[in-house]
Amino acid sequence: MRHGTDLVKRGFSKMQKGGVIMDVTTVEQAKIAEKSGAVAVMALERVPADIRAHGGVARMADPTIIKEILNTVSIPVMAKARIGHFVEAQALEALGVDMIDESEVLTPADPFYHIDKRCFTIPFVCGCRNLGEATRRIWEGAAMIRTKGEAGTGNIIEAVRHQRMVTRMISTLKTMPTVKIQKVADAYCQSYITSYKTLTDQNVDDKTIVFSSSTYGVLKKEVYDILKEIKQLQRLPVVNFAAGGVATPADAALMMQIGSDGVFVGSGIFKSKNPEKRAKAIVEAVAHFDEPETIADVSKNLGDAMLGIEISSIPKDQLLQERGW
Repeated sequence: MRHGTDLVKRGFSKMQKGGVIMDVTTVEQAKIAEKSGAVAVMALERVPADIRAHGGVARMADPTIIKEILNTVSIPVMAKARIGHFVEAQALEALGVDMIDESEVLTPADPFYHIDKRCFTIPFVCGCRNLGEATRRIWEGAAMIRTKGEAGTGNIIEAVRHQRMVTRMISTLKTMPTVKIQKVADAYCQSYITSYKTLTDQNVDDKTIVFSSSTYGVLKKEVYDILKEIKQLQRLPVVNFAAGGVATPADAALMMQIGSDGVFVGSGIFKSKNPEKRAKAIVEAVAHFDEPETIADVSKNLGDAMLGIEISSIPKDQLLQERGW
């Protein structure tokens, strides 16, 4: 049974369930998001489409922008930290944001480790492409998981791929014997071993500390326990949102129908012709995701969606989803 900080973190995440979280870069956009029915906003300097277009190193947003948004809206405010950059996370926690996204949209800061989210009282959301990545982030303390998708493209295919990869592996666990689950757990732990060996050029045993203060023996046991819980629940033990490429109400409803608990929308709203109308439409689509008539109705006269990008046209080294491990 979970208790204390872990329970509070997951409880906050569950409060966002069934809702839409919108990326905003200004106070005005935050007001539009709140008015449109967003359950939370993600404060950042540039939406993913602009980060992709401008290139360079993408970092935590200016605290001034975050504070202005915090002081403007009554809904929760989230913000992004770079993968592994625990000092950015410490700064965001000190600013008073409600949740931190350890995000592949920003340029990773640590080539070996993600943030140890267990060291914080604030909840974290992390992206994943498959059950292995989701399980590792949950073990590290993430209170919410989202698909990585391919942010800033307006192309839903990668978010669908990642959601289906997670769902299919969860279904596979249902009939998997204990011995096989242990092997899966061992496989999911390999990235920590790889990092350790790269750093030390030494082998690992059960007493070796491989992440923060956790030994390999503890890691294997606790990852196995998470997989057993997933097998029993037949879903992740934390809230699982869609993200990365949601551009239309139909995109949002699609993700909900294939198992997402809610939706993040990054560039899809404020890179469209009519952000306010599109924001409201996506909120309605998520709330009524299994009602085709409603989806059709809210999709009318929205103006042009953001200009999308075909995934195959993006060089592999520029795919944001490849960041993290």
